[in-house]
Amino acid sequence: MRRYARSLVFDASQADDLTQSTVVRALSHWHQFDQRRDILVWLLSIAHNAFLDLRRRDARLTIADPADLQRLQDDGPHDEADRLAMRLDLNAALARLSAEQREPLLLVCVEQLSYAEVAEVLRVPVGTVMSRVFRARAAMRKLLEGETRPGSPATLRRVV
Repeated sequence: MRRYARSLVFDASQADDLTQSTVVRALSHWHQFDQRRDILVWLLSIAHNAFLDLRRRDARLTIADPADLQRLQDDGPHDEADRLAMRLDLNAALARLSAEQREPLLLVCVEQLSYAEVAEVLRVPVGTVMSRVFRARAAMRKLLEGETRPGSPATLRRVV
């Protein structure tokens, strides 16, 4: 759950806050939990809704400053530089995806939920999840291969 929260907010302390908020909401609404459901899917649904509440409140995501990330890469040991560079590239590419594409992609690829479970978490049809994951993967490929130029988010922001 924390890993999913971190992928949503891109900040460890905010992810901890989101995780704590999720647990508090789950405990306060425990009586609403349906025993036939998977508890992880239920918790991820709560985390998703809490994130949406935060996003509505803040009206934007906080993304790490690229200059700080570049300084971190330059100061780090050179044997780990490639791994750090790949992580920075992946984080930057994920940050450029719309939330509508990033969330199902991470739930399917990182959290290893089925499309049906992701559809339940996000409260969208399964076909929509499949389409968003497909488009997110294609956008990530383009970003990581350098095919999409900065400042052209139109190809990345298309939502089903």
